[in-house]
Amino acid sequence: MNVEELVSALTLEEKAGLCSGADFWHTKAVERLGIPAIKVSDGPHGLRTQKEGSTDPNDAIEAVCFPAGCAAAASFDPALTRRMGAALGREARASGVQVLLGPAVNIKRSPLCGRNFEYYSEDPYLAGELAAGFIQGVQSEGVGTSIKHFAANSQEYRRMSASSDMTERTLREIYLPAFETAVKKSQPWTVMCSYNRVNDVFASENRMLLTDILRTEWNFKGFVMSDWGAVADRVKGVAAGLDLEMPGSGGVNDAKIVAAVKAGTLSEAALNKAVIRILNIVFRAADEAATPAPELDLKGDHTIAAELAKECAVLLQNRGVLPLKKGSKVVYIGGFAKTPRYQGGGSSHINTIRVDSALEMAESHGRRVSYVEGFPADLDQREEEEFLRAVSAAAEADAAVIFAGLPESFESEGFDRSHMRLPESQNNLIARVAAVQKNTVVVLHTGSPVECPWANDVNAVLCMYLGGEGVGAAADALLWGDANPSGRLPETWPLRLEDT
Repeated sequence: MNVEELVSALTLEEKAGLCSGADFWHTKAVERLGIPAIKVSDGPHGLRTQKEGSTDPNDAIEAVCFPAGCAAAASFDPALTRRMGAALGREARASGVQVLLGPAVNIKRSPLCGRNFEYYSEDPYLAGELAAGFIQGVQSEGVGTSIKHFAANSQEYRRMSASSDMTERTLREIYLPAFETAVKKSQPWTVMCSYNRVNDVFASENRMLLTDILRTEWNFKGFVMSDWGAVADRVKGVAAGLDLEMPGSGGVNDAKIVAAVKAGTLSEAALNKAVIRILNIVFRAADEAATPAPELDLKGDHTIAAELAKECAVLLQNRGVLPLKKGSKVVYIGGFAKTPRYQGGGSSHINTIRVDSALEMAESHGRRVSYVEGFPADLDQREEEEFLRAVSAAAEADAAVIFAGLPESFESEGFDRSHMRLPESQNNLIARVAAVQKNTVVVLHTGSPVECPWANDVNAVLCMYLGGEGVGAAADALLWGDANPSGRLPETWPLRLEDT
């Protein structure tokens, strides 16, 4: 039985039911007709799959955390995102996942957006090429992707209700091209619509976006799903081209679809189209899942993650101290040296198998490195005695490397930053160390630009962005000259927030 025949054999209630999730991560099955369920999972830079039997969506299996979008974009290399995607595709296949929810390609309109760490760039061309590579990599392993969040989702503040208002020219020149490039070059299996409104129409019921542009103009062949909880009016959504609601509504919205068809306010033909699009991907996924899955190789993928992180670092400044001289006496300062921030917070948070720290890697390679915490990795906390220890150690060393960055409490999905500053404790200590040590290096772990008021006082600044679980191995190789920092900034770094 082909898909069209299957749809004619479904009851109205079954068709409506197929347009919403069975639970948080699965579509619905119709056993009497042999229609299977498929499993979807976060995320753009690592697999966040709920453990079997767990009732907590955040209780995830162990997986490898690759460089986040902010870091991957600094490589300017679609071959890198393709390689990352292929590794993620293999992990997804080995873990029974049919669709990976990514990549995230929204444009970085402001450096304050809390989810910028997950997005690639402010440049539509760069974002589109990297997304196309990522999708090709994942789907080469028989796993689908869901490019997100369509469209113009560039803030977290009031993201469920805010309206991104703009002219059509702005929409088409800045906010849509990354999606267009990815769809035309790579045909993702699915597209995820965003929470926000676009010109006061919810993305989940925006016919111009979901049908006129995506399908008619770009010839998208897959289905459109909602972001989790992004549905406002389910019936309007079906009519506009939103096929699958995730997660399910416990049957509430299914009943509204059935009632609308019976009342004649929603055509059954529109519902049939949605079901056909969903089933085409469901059976494609089932066919791929029927072939033998690769073995899960987390150790091998960790090595890949560390290799990729080396390609994603940006040397923002170097007045001669880097690379550090082998055998020189160096002090590492800052909690991030021991506990690096390597991923963003929210729906893309990965339960990693291990995390390399720069301090651990330096010790394993026999570097002449000592360590002073100076400031903790997770708090803006200043203790004068610890500061004095750091300044004293820096003055006695040949060079000081300060590992700084934004704690997760400063940037995460769900809220926007209110400023561009590092924690004040970090800025203060960097200034004090630089005053006694001319060979001061600052290594930044951040998902988005930060103000660097001490830039003229330090010798070098190396931006690791959020480099994934191999970030420590990468930082070690880059600081000591075993690898060359070849990344470029994929976004503007304003000197001050007032300049934006």
